[in-house]
Amino acid sequence: MSDTTNSANQKLPLQGVGGLNIRVAVKADCPRLMELVHELALFERAPEEVTVTLQEFEDAGFGNKPVWKAFVAEADGIIVAFALYYVRYSTWKGNRLYLEDLIVTEEYRGKGIGKILFDRLFQETRELGFSGMVWQVLDWNEPAINFYKKYEANIEAGWLNASLSREQVANL
Repeated sequence: MSDTTNSANQKLPLQGVGGLNIRVAVKADCPRLMELVHELALFERAPEEVTVTLQEFEDAGFGNKPVWKAFVAEADGIIVAFALYYVRYSTWKGNRLYLEDLIVTEEYRGKGIGKILFDRLFQETRELGFSGMVWQVLDWNEPAINFYKKYEANIEAGWLNASLSREQVANL
């Protein structure tokens, strides 16, 4: 994934938190990002679904063919949130930013960090010239749904997710 954006750190004041630093993730961040992924999986009631290893995660983001990029939010030098995305191509809409995960660790929720990261994704979408941004939200996650509705996001009904695991693909 090419780096066409300004990767300079962005320091922001944040209510109740020391300075918040928004920056592009680096490989050294991956262990902390995986901790947050596991926290999200617990919240989403699916901890057993996280099967990616740290090595696979690092390779997918920083190996020979990186497929994802992330912005991290640091408070007092600790990563407290991140937004991970990749490029999704739609035959109907063209290139779109696909938000895979937006995670704010529990003790930092409600402080505006999710909004800051979400706004950074809008900037990235514009800078890359994409036709829009897409993501999924669980139908029971009312706080997230309400957050997205503030942006007048289209929450689609009628689509079901389908997937095959590595094992299923191997057995076909």
